[in-house]
Amino acid sequence: MAKVNSYIVPHQFKVIADRMGSKVAMRHKKYGLWQEISWSEYYQESLKLASALIEMGVKKGDFVGVIGENCPEWLYVDMAAQMVGATSVGIYTTNAWPQVKYVVEHSECKVLFAEDEEQVDKWLKFRKGVPFLEKVVYWEDKGLTSMDDDHLERLENLLELGASHLSKNKEIISERSNSITEDDTAILVYTSGTTGNPKGAMLTNKNLLWAAEAIANIDNGSLISEEEEIMSFLPLCHIFERTFSVYLHLVMGYTINFVESIDTVPQNLREIHPTIGYAVPRIWEKFYSKIYIQMEDADWFNRQVYKWAIGVATKYQANAEAGKSQSPLVSFGNLIAQKAVFYFLKERLGMEKMRYGLSGAAPISPEILRFYKAIGLTLVEGYGMTETSATISFSTMNEHKYGTVGKPIPGSEFQIAEDGEILSKHPGIFKGYYKNPEATNATLSDGWISTGDIGEIDDEGYVKIVDRKKDLIITAGGKNIAPQYIENKLKFSPYINDAIVIGDRRKFLSAILVLDEENINKYAQDNKIQYSTYADLAENEEVLKLLDKEVNGVNRSLAKVQNIRKYKVLNKRLYQEDGEMTPTMKVKRNYINETYSDLIESIYA
Repeated sequence: MAKVNSYIVPHQFKVIADRMGSKVAMRHKKYGLWQEISWSEYYQESLKLASALIEMGVKKGDFVGVIGENCPEWLYVDMAAQMVGATSVGIYTTNAWPQVKYVVEHSECKVLFAEDEEQVDKWLKFRKGVPFLEKVVYWEDKGLTSMDDDHLERLENLLELGASHLSKNKEIISERSNSITEDDTAILVYTSGTTGNPKGAMLTNKNLLWAAEAIANIDNGSLISEEEEIMSFLPLCHIFERTFSVYLHLVMGYTINFVESIDTVPQNLREIHPTIGYAVPRIWEKFYSKIYIQMEDADWFNRQVYKWAIGVATKYQANAEAGKSQSPLVSFGNLIAQKAVFYFLKERLGMEKMRYGLSGAAPISPEILRFYKAIGLTLVEGYGMTETSATISFSTMNEHKYGTVGKPIPGSEFQIAEDGEILSKHPGIFKGYYKNPEATNATLSDGWISTGDIGEIDDEGYVKIVDRKKDLIITAGGKNIAPQYIENKLKFSPYINDAIVIGDRRKFLSAILVLDEENINKYAQDNKIQYSTYADLAENEEVLKLLDKEVNGVNRSLAKVQNIRKYKVLNKRLYQEDGEMTPTMKVKRNYINETYSDLIESIYA
């Protein structure tokens, strides 16, 4: 069982760094080769940067911003800020400059670490409006070395400054760390909410380390070990990635591997062969659709072998899920399928060493979970939010039920309110929204957090999420419909990337569909469909016939009132930059309803 030595982040950092020493803490790719960084090096680099922050006048309670892709430097900044008693503020790299300005201005960052020219350019657009921002520090030189600006500094120069004053500042850093309490705000996480400006959730030292310790001790500590190899590629400023790449890392001491970019995840997966996988549903869905299309495109023999293997494995898993005994023929067939077919399939993907996978940050279709289980990878769901330090409930390899998000985390309290809303209470619950007491009071009451999710808990203690409270549809006939359930079924199709169900106060349900560009392009090429643009495909009769088939298949699995009677295909993909999606790839439903109101009205005309 894992035990946190101290619920103070800098203290726990020193304890794990001293214990792990020369063991590899992280890897990153440089000049095409994987470079290793030990725990001792991780701590020393952070210590030097902490020393530099003191030289720059950063005091306890100040805010230090960081905007960059996942990399060692991001973690050095995160740790250094907290070592001197400052609060670390992560910012999404995909944010446009007005959004970056909002976070910097709202938190009053004293120092901003901006990875490269692209991020520095955002600061240049609003620099005059943030007089409290004293320094902007970059670590990728390209395009910036020739800039002569007193506010701009290279990270390398700061590390040298910190190293030269370290002997003097070590005692100050120690005093600062010792002055930190469990209830001090360690990080400010701006929610990627689907409406309005983001809110800054204040997460304390205890919040973060208690949640990490609770996850580490699930299944009596067998869930995760210090020998794990994990991949870091979700945004580090999101609590899901931050938990695994920073705080659970500080508790367990495993190895993090930073991908080169989100586009190289498949390639890096094959190079790293992680032992545990975690991602948002969109990533798991993309891998599923990739397997589906590749198998459809395989030669006749391999196609038949795959169809037999997935058939027998699906039957084996269905029997297991229903508690039925397995016939010798099905058991033997599943054994052959796993050893002779699926092992090599997972090896080609880089997943053959993966003991289990975790999906979080948004709902995922149970069909996707069952597919991965059939090919020999237990993929389960967890449930949490920024405000709960990413933890409310958790599924494990030993305890999981499809259609649920596991059981409440040990050490927590859990309730379903009269209106069906999920309420949670545990030491990981945040202390409020920064500079926003009204929102805090609306969310917190006597330590209980109102999640905004409608849910149920069954006789075995498993939690089921019905939908977001604000997203429930009430049809003109008075029927309550949970759109996410239907949307996830639609997205199980390899040809549908996104689905938004419409129907509030309407006579029937409809949907806006977004094509999976890669797979639909492949379909068009295979079927000799001529097109020039994505918009051409969205209007093509053959493509619409394909979608009719997919939607009708989903309708057959639903109650009549849940059927999608009509749909429209959006002639573009959804982008975060256009305000249509959050950084964790969740659709902004209200924005879609407003932006495409004419398209929606045409469905019901």
